[in-house]
Amino acid sequence: MIKDKELILVVDDEKNTRESLCKILIQEGYSVLQAKKEDDAIEIVKNNPVDLLITDLCLPGHDGLHLFRQIKKEYPSIQVILMTAYGTVESAVEAMKEGVSDYLTKPVNIDEMLILINKILQGQKLLEENKYLREKFKSEQHLDKIIWKCSQMQNIYNLIQQVAPARSTVLIYGESGTGKELIANALHYSGSRKDRPLIKVSCAAIPEMLLESELFGHEKGSFTGAIERRKGLFELAHTGTIFLDEIGEMSLGLQSKLLRILEEREFQRVGGNISIKVDVRVISATNKDLPQLIKEGKFREDLFYRLNVVKIFLPPLRERKEDLPILVDFFIDELSKETNRHIKGVSPEVMQIFNIHNWPGNIRELKNCLESAIVRTSKNILDASTLPSYLRQENNISNFDLKEEKLISLDEIEKKTIIHTLNLVEGNKTKAAGILGIGLKTLYRKLKKYGMEM
Repeated sequence: MIKDKELILVVDDEKNTRESLCKILIQEGYSVLQAKKEDDAIEIVKNNPVDLLITDLCLPGHDGLHLFRQIKKEYPSIQVILMTAYGTVESAVEAMKEGVSDYLTKPVNIDEMLILINKILQGQKLLEENKYLREKFKSEQHLDKIIWKCSQMQNIYNLIQQVAPARSTVLIYGESGTGKELIANALHYSGSRKDRPLIKVSCAAIPEMLLESELFGHEKGSFTGAIERRKGLFELAHTGTIFLDEIGEMSLGLQSKLLRILEEREFQRVGGNISIKVDVRVISATNKDLPQLIKEGKFREDLFYRLNVVKIFLPPLRERKEDLPILVDFFIDELSKETNRHIKGVSPEVMQIFNIHNWPGNIRELKNCLESAIVRTSKNILDASTLPSYLRQENNISNFDLKEEKLISLDEIEKKTIIHTLNLVEGNKTKAAGILGIGLKTLYRKLKKYGMEM
């Protein structure tokens, strides 16, 4: 499981430095342990779930680099920050090639340290969350593609597990791009029909005359061009599942034939008079308001109740923003493999833009946005310059007035950034701190510093 409070181990033989750092970290809300030499540190790691090791490069006996190598060998998930004096920076830089997360120069800049710690731990937490989700679902085919953190998606996942083994019809609601086909896949491949056919058809993509023939098949000579008998998709899906996407686009005539299949489990081919029995589970999806279509006389009420035995509503991405980090990570991993690239993640500015954007195209838009950025960049971190132009234009972030005749200090830039971010999140300090990459207490300290105690 994912821990709520990270544990940091500080190793330094200088007592004052060590205890000062520990005090600051405790004030920031971390759990903290301390040691003055390598042996003590290794013993602590053996008996405690340490997330981050902050160690001085110069220690009595073995140095901090030796400690890092010992820790990394036995506990590779622990992140390490080296503290180094000016004269040993080169050694710290070399250590990063071996896997050290980063380094700090002494005397340590507290704000810099806190930002670095937050960045490393948030990255590690994201990796652990993804690993936890992947391991949890690895034995359940197709369910591992449902990525979430929010409670709505947790409820949907639980519902899929409950209804997948049954034959009951399922109606999936959701805006375009929310992943309705993904849910249909999970329902089929998690049920007893997983070894049987899954047939998919878009009711909006095929003209009505052709759709009838596609679904139910036709007899030879039943219409111009019907030169031979052809089986329909319902026949091909026998003992399996048929997924009818955009069911709200189906004509009333075809709705009547679909209702007969659901009620009697039989149908006739176009131009035929022989009833064909089928055992097919029907999963349908729509982005339309079917009850409203019923009122308008465009959808059969009796068919609606047959389809709506189990209802699954997929929330739009704008209502599950907390899922953005793990969705971004998932798609970057997937798209990096497809494009043969090695993309590590997105910049804080990009994540800020993603959190602000309304995502009218939902998850499909997010994936397309990331794919566009990946093929356009030469870097391993996606920055704002790689995003589609519409995102760059609607999110003019960090674009302060820095004309030569109006130069401003770094403090003023920081103040403007904090105000801008707080305005974007409607004053929510916890969200603002996360976007800015600093601890909540650090944010309060800066608010006080700039006379913005809100």
